[in-house]
Amino acid sequence: MSLLYPRLSRRWLPAMIRYAVIGSLFAGVYGILHDQITYSISPEYFTRFKFTQFQYADLGFPHRVFVGEIGFLATWWVGFVAGWFIARVVVPKYPPHDAVRYLVQSFVIITTFALTAAMIGYLVGLQRRSNPDFSYWQGFAVSHGVQGWPAFVHVAYIHNAGYIGAFAGLIVAIWRLKRMKGNPDQLVKPIPRFSGWATQQ
Repeated sequence: MSLLYPRLSRRWLPAMIRYAVIGSLFAGVYGILHDQITYSISPEYFTRFKFTQFQYADLGFPHRVFVGEIGFLATWWVGFVAGWFIARVVVPKYPPHDAVRYLVQSFVIITTFALTAAMIGYLVGLQRRSNPDFSYWQGFAVSHGVQGWPAFVHVAYIHNAGYIGAFAGLIVAIWRLKRMKGNPDQLVKPIPRFSGWATQQ
C-alpha cells in the first residue's frame, strides 16, 4: 500500500484528518516559539523579508504578534503533511489509543530532528558571521534593504536547517513505524493514553 497513492477505507478518513489537524497545531505552536527566538537574533529577517512574504496576514498588531502569526503560517502545513503520512501508517493498523500514542511519539522524533538541525544551523550561521564576505547575499540584501547582513544570514541558516531536520525526522518516524508495523509491542515505552475527540474513530 503506497503512502503517496493510498487505497483508503472511508472509515479511516475521519481519524486521519483529525491526526493531520493535530499535527498542524503542534507544528504551528513550534513555529510561533521558533520565530520569536529568531526574531530576537535578526529582526530584519522578518521586517525586510518575512513581513513582505506574509503581508496578507498583517492585521496591524505589534511586530512580535505578527512574527507569531508568521511562525504559525509557515509551519502548520508541515505538521499537517507529517500527521497525514504518519496516520497513513498507524490508523489502519492500530486501535485509536495506540494510534494517538504512536502519532505523538512520531512528532517527538520530528521535533527532536528539527531542533537538532536548527541548533546545527545556529552554529554554522554563527561561524558564517565571522566571515566578512557576504557577496553571495549582496543582491538579495540590497533589493530588500537589509543592513545587518550577518544576523540576517545567521537566521536564514537556522530556518533552512530546521526545515531539513523536520523532513529527515518525518522519514525516520515513518521508517520506524513501518519497520515495527506488524509488532506494536516492540515500540518504545508507551506514553500515557489520550482520551477525547482525538482518539475517537
